[in-house]
Amino acid sequence: MTADVDHMLAGELTVEVIETSSLGDRSYLAGDGEVAAVVDPQRDIDRVLAVAGRLGVRIALVLETHVHNDYVSGGLELARLTGAEYALAAEDRAPFPHRGLRDGEVVEVSDRMRVRALATPGHTFHHLSYVLDGAEGPVGVFTGGSLLFGTTGRTDLLGERHSEELARRQHASAHRLADLLPDGVQIWPTHGFGSFCSATQSHADAATLGEQKQSNPALTLAEQEFVEQTLSGLDAYPAYYAHLGVRNTAGPAPLDLRKPDLAEPEELRRRLRAGEWVVDLRSRKAYVRSHLAGTVSLGLDGSMATWLGWMIDWGAPITVVGETSEQVADAQRELARIGIDRLAAAAAGSPEDLAADPQQVRGLDTATFTDLAAAWRGGTARPAPEVVLDVRNPKEFEAAHVRDAVHIPLYELSGRVGELPDGAVWVHCSSGYRAAAAASLLERAGRAAVLIDDEFAKAAHAGVPVVG
Repeated sequence: MTADVDHMLAGELTVEVIETSSLGDRSYLAGDGEVAAVVDPQRDIDRVLAVAGRLGVRIALVLETHVHNDYVSGGLELARLTGAEYALAAEDRAPFPHRGLRDGEVVEVSDRMRVRALATPGHTFHHLSYVLDGAEGPVGVFTGGSLLFGTTGRTDLLGERHSEELARRQHASAHRLADLLPDGVQIWPTHGFGSFCSATQSHADAATLGEQKQSNPALTLAEQEFVEQTLSGLDAYPAYYAHLGVRNTAGPAPLDLRKPDLAEPEELRRRLRAGEWVVDLRSRKAYVRSHLAGTVSLGLDGSMATWLGWMIDWGAPITVVGETSEQVADAQRELARIGIDRLAAAAAGSPEDLAADPQQVRGLDTATFTDLAAAWRGGTARPAPEVVLDVRNPKEFEAAHVRDAVHIPLYELSGRVGELPDGAVWVHCSSGYRAAAAASLLERAGRAAVLIDDEFAKAAHAGVPVVG
């Protein structure tokens, strides 16, 4: 599972962190021992209900900080199942039953716990943060996509024409939080743990507002400097985001995790021959050893749903293959979080078990950056690579790259394989996960590929010429 539940204390109140690490997001359940409020729940609300059951609290309030672009919200369904009040920004004008909140409005969850809405536009125009007040005052603030750990939410999801204005509002919102709240309050952001909704990445796990005043660019830089830094640092974000904001605004349907149809070996072969997306969920190490020709390596040990959702034509049939039925179920849950509701088919077993013909089973050639340097020097039996392909995102490539490498981001590769020069392609990313996906796409397109299963940070030390 990609969801971990952590326990945090805030005075007499308890705040539980429900983490979805594969998407880089967190949801929260705040309780006083009897009732609870939930903030920004993911679509698979069974995890939230399990936490509420463990604590013995009744969910009385469900809050959204903003209309999410990176996942399908479970808020509407959670409120329906529990009878909780569902609240979000009044200005979003959602068409389903809800309580519309405005700046400064207070929701009395219980006599020991209340939530105060603060307008913090920037990530979106109508973004709200929620101050959690206990008996002795504010103990924390749920900041959604506003003030994150060491960064802020990105400001270009509503279109580049709005990104500068929203960056200025983001700066103002951060300062508003800093001015209104004491330094000791906890910051509880939804994004910023690998999510592409974050303007930049941060590895922090917890912070107070006072700590953010010392380190967060939104609070340490002047407005113009912050705006310029924010806009210049924005990289690409997943194409499927365009679908999820619309879906969340309309009101998502309940989650359906019924088992997908099981595909026999002949059906798998038919789907592969038709060029459909058949995704191998195992680790890339297992994929390298053996796999069905034409499958795409996107292991559950990485951000499978993000990269698959980014690469496919939206609505294309998807089949997943894993070692076990549990892997298939995990993949189904991951994909449902980003709005891919039904799989075309699924299969579980080893490649040898799932092959209709033994000739379908392949291995994949691998190398390190040391091997690449040696091949260029002519110090091994391997011929020098004719093409080195870098599939990292644009900002990563701009920062540093192998000299003369061809750059095609992974999310564009399936439609641009024809642009690659002839010859064997040695492909790398920053650590190996995206490169494995790319190598499988190249093989699927009939190209010979070598997976550089290594960390890019080691390239220069290994003797590979790096520029940038």
